Amino acid sequence: MKDQARETALRDAAIAALRRGDARVALATLDEMADPPAMLLAQAHNRSGDLDGEAAALRRILDGDMRNLPALLAMGRNALARDDERGSISWFRAALAQAAATGAPPQLQPLLQQAQASVARSSERFEDHLSAAIRDLPPLPRIVQATDLLLGKRNLYLQQPSMFYFPGLPQRAYYERTEFDWVARVEAMTDAIVAELAAVRAQEDAFAPYVQTSANRPAPNNPLRDDPSWGALYFWQGGAPVAENARRCPAVMAALEQAPMPVIAGRSPMALWSLLKPGTHIQPHHGLLNTRLICHLPLWAPDDCALRVGAETRAWRKGEMLIFDDSIEHEAWNRSDETRVVLLFEIWRPEIGAEEREALARLFQAIDTFGPTQIDSGG
Repeated sequence: MKDQARETALRDAAIAALRRGDARVALATLDEMADPPAMLLAQAHNRSGDLDGEAAALRRILDGDMRNLPALLAMGRNALARDDERGSISWFRAALAQAAATGAPPQLQPLLQQAQASVARSSERFEDHLSAAIRDLPPLPRIVQATDLLLGKRNLYLQQPSMFYFPGLPQRAYYERTEFDWVARVEAMTDAIVAELAAVRAQEDAFAPYVQTSANRPAPNNPLRDDPSWGALYFWQGGAPVAENARRCPAVMAALEQAPMPVIAGRSPMALWSLLKPGTHIQPHHGLLNTRLICHLPLWAPDDCALRVGAETRAWRKGEMLIFDDSIEHEAWNRSDETRVVLLFEIWRPEIGAEEREALARLFQAIDTFGPTQIDSGG
């Protein structure tokens, strides 16, 4: 009991010395203790200007508790005092992540705000530093994207198909219209297809909900399930033409003949008009496969409608094809007061050669004949 009482008295004396600003006496008092509190020792070394002593005491804490929030913050301030900016930012980021995960007591909030401000200032300086290094280069999109990822200005989105992943394909959200020689021929038919769309819409509302509940399958977990706000009118479905729609829309069928659509029994081609009513938001999701690209030919394309694929958002423009990888997270919205309609269809990925396409077709057919085919809306 005597030893415990002595240790308590020495600790209290050290605290009192620190409060009156006498770091030398505080350190001497702590030196008399058998096991001085590490945080108190760190504070005493800090007040005396001994950054090495402070860091050593803080490491004692972190060796036993690597997520100790006060110690992480103190290590960040210690590194900053040494002009080790990169080191300080690593400690501050660890502290901010820990506080976000577990919360922090009110007394630490000012220190966390200081850490956040320090990280923000360092990020700005780092961005300026990198920009200066490449300022004289011509515009290079991949360099810009890589730099933005490094700076945390964009997130990394990769292919995550929900059913089948084919390795070795480029991780590209969008492909450009000019990369495909058939696109211009399809785009040239836009007005004829729009006329067919107007005629169909004038006669009847022939669009069914894009996402539908099947009687023999679990209901899709989609807030637009059985909702006509996201509508579909198919021309090819499950690898077969929809005869009535094909008959009354010859321009659509002629346009689709220009594209290298997959031919897989029971699955492809897949082509439709996709309708999005005003105020509708298709939530972020992934497609089934990464072996195809999805094509949108915008027909009715009001302002304030857009498609986000990965980190990039593009607006639909009438007659200008959008081509994207739907195995990357994507979402779409119509924030206008008009209806948006695109001609949606799929094509083979251009990086997949003829032999692999044939093998994939056989593989997908085997998958589908083994059990129920997964519904593939093409997103």
